[in-house]
Amino acid sequence: MTVLTLQQADIHKGYQILVNREHPIQNNAYFTRKILPIGIESSRIQLEKNTANLLNQLLNSISAKEKIVLVSGYRNQKEQEEIYQSSLLENGKRFTEKYVALPNCSEHQTGLAIDLGERAENIDFIRPHFSYSGIAGKFRREAAKFGFIERYGLDKEAVTGISHEPWHFRYVGYPMHKSCRNNSFV
Repeated sequence: MTVLTLQQADIHKGYQILVNREHPIQNNAYFTRKILPIGIESSRIQLEKNTANLLNQLLNSISAKEKIVLVSGYRNQKEQEEIYQSSLLENGKRFTEKYVALPNCSEHQTGLAIDLGERAENIDFIRPHFSYSGIAGKFRREAAKFGFIERYGLDKEAVTGISHEPWHFRYVGYPMHKSCRNNSFV
């Protein structure tokens, strides 16, 4: 196993940026300059430039563009605040704290996170369906080769502070993806 050592300052920059309740975004200028539309289905979904490029390559490699829907990518602070407040009103505090990050504590604000869903008539924006079989399973098997990991694993709730989100993937780049055990990143 390869061990990568990061300095404390490294958790606030680059593809290994750590964003959560304990590590809110300090300076997102590195990524916001490189945010662009992903170019699949609609230009409303945006990601960091390299993240968008590699996600496109991954989806092309498994012929998934008609089967997998991009649900949510980059969000600015205002969008994250609106989603959080809307979820509080619609779903209550307990649900919101489990599935929606506080503003400045969301990986989506880096442009490195993407929520995916399997194509369906109705897709839940907060918790889209993304199984472990079929095209979603194929995506999971290939994701690490393109630098993506499932970020919030089933057994990681105590560590991440976020409930299991099988639809949420994070670009961690190279060679970091090879160091992530079981395609997860703690």
